[in-house]
Formats: sequence, structure tokens, C-alpha cells
Amino acid sequence: MKKEIEFTINGERRKLIVKPNELLLNVIREDLGLTGTKYGCGTGECGACTVLVDGEPVVSCLTLAVAADKKTITTIEGIGTSENPYPLQLAFVETGAVQCGFCTPGMILSAKALLDKNPNPTENEIKQAIAGNLCRCTGYVKIIEAIKLAAERMRGRKR
Repeated sequence: MKKEIEFTINGERRKLIVKPNELLLNVIREDLGLTGTKYGCGTGECGACTVLVDGEPVVSCLTLAVAADKKTITTIEGIGTSENPYPLQLAFVETGAVQCGFCTPGMILSAKALLDKNPNPTENEIKQAIAGNLCRCTGYVKIIEAIKLAAERMRGRKR
């Protein structure tokens, strides 16, 4: 038996009919065509499918779409464009934190959730925030540099 759900994704209100066992990842990628959210492991271990639900990082490969009913979802497509990148996106490119790019959307969204709550995180807090996101290319040094750089720039813009 299918269920109607309604949520806001990247600022747009959406209504969909979904199966009770439909994963949020599949709805985002297949039904809505937002392919920035990646399918990685399918077990919630890699973080490639991370999106923000009401501002909190969530692995969408383990989250049922019905759990998103009445919530606000942010995907990588919702935080910046190629013409106007979000500070984290720009910092990732500038520091070389983007290698193959597969983990980058989830990594950026986890970092965004951190910086939204804590604009001046320590390196340890950054490491904790991205602990659920695996990267096999960079060794994390450049990723941490990018998050620090974005935090610094974002604090500067708020003054």
C-alpha cells in the first residue's frame, strides 16, 4: 500500500506517492533526478548518500522516504551552483579536497551541518563531524583544510 508524503527539498515543496519500504536515496535520485546524492555502500557505512534532514546529516540509503514526510531535505544541489558555489564547495576545489568527487557531496553536507551549528570548530570537531563519510582518495588532510578555510571565510562574511 503506497503512501503520500510531502516535504521540502532544496526549497521546493514536493508531494510524492511512495511505497512504505522505498528508500529516501532512491526517491531523491530516481524520482526527483537529483543525482548529486550518491549510492555508495548501501549499508550506511560510507556516507556518500548523506543529505540533511531538518539540518541533520542522514544516510539516505538507510532512511525510508516516509520518514521524510513533513521534513526539510537539503541535497548538494540545494546549497550552491557552479556560478555561485557555496563556500564549502569553493574551498574543497581550492584546497584540492576533491579527488574522484564521489564522497564530496556527502562530505560537504556533513561539514555544512557542523558549520551551521558551530562556525568555529576545532580540528577534532571537524573530524568527528565527517567521521561517517569515507574518502578513499585524499587521506582527509585536504578535506579538513577545506572545512577550516570555509569556516574562516563564512565567519568573515557574517561580520
